[in-house]
Amino acid sequence: MGGAEVLALKLILTPLLVGGASLIARRWGSAVGGWVVGIPFTSGPVTLFIALSHGAHFAAAVATGIMAGTASQVAFALGYSWCARRWGWRVCLAVATIAFGVLTGALLGFSTGPLVTFAFAMASISVAFAILPRPRAFTPARNALPAWDIPARMLVATCLVIALTEGAALLGPRLAGLLAPFPLYAAVLSVFSHRLNGAEPAIAVWRGLLLGLFAFAGFFLALALLLEQLGVAVAFTIAVVVAVAVQLLSLAVGRRLRIA
Repeated sequence: MGGAEVLALKLILTPLLVGGASLIARRWGSAVGGWVVGIPFTSGPVTLFIALSHGAHFAAAVATGIMAGTASQVAFALGYSWCARRWGWRVCLAVATIAFGVLTGALLGFSTGPLVTFAFAMASISVAFAILPRPRAFTPARNALPAWDIPARMLVATCLVIALTEGAALLGPRLAGLLAPFPLYAAVLSVFSHRLNGAEPAIAVWRGLLLGLFAFAGFFLALALLLEQLGVAVAFTIAVVVAVAVQLLSLAVGRRLRIA
């Protein structure tokens, strides 16, 4: 696939995915919204475009790095959630971003295989659920979101995907992979929820995101293991099936345990 075709895919696929996820989040609430944006709407296309541009070997290394970045997303979620009941969204966002950056820097010095990385990701998510602030009841206000909200998310997402894929060769597979899972959409969703309805729905976004990270890690484990063996099309098909199955299971369990 040529450069023009890959660029066209970036400009079409990314905004469609993000726009659809945002509409779902708006319809079913904060926790389900966080669960939905746990799906790799940015890092999935990033890995696809890297595979098309740089080959399966490079993309498999990126997938392992993204899987390791699950722990950085957990750090972001915990940083925001623990600050939310005390401070406003600006402080929460700053603390969470610093937490993401610090852990990303620490992970840059370590490199493990896909299975060990997956086990680390699962452990991170499990620990996060244990120490996340306990949920409290809240009544969401019926405040209308601005008309530019979803278009802005789509634009920012597309710019991020293009920047990461175009800079992947310069960054290297490890750093590109670790930066790709920055929880941009969950952060946007959480900030809007925090501004409009207070701390509790913002924390609910991160609880939902953590629930969605099981499928996120499963998606990239499949890619890391299968890209070089089966090729891009088959590996991504299997990864999507794995992610959908795990995502549906996680929602059912989350509903049963009243997590989402």
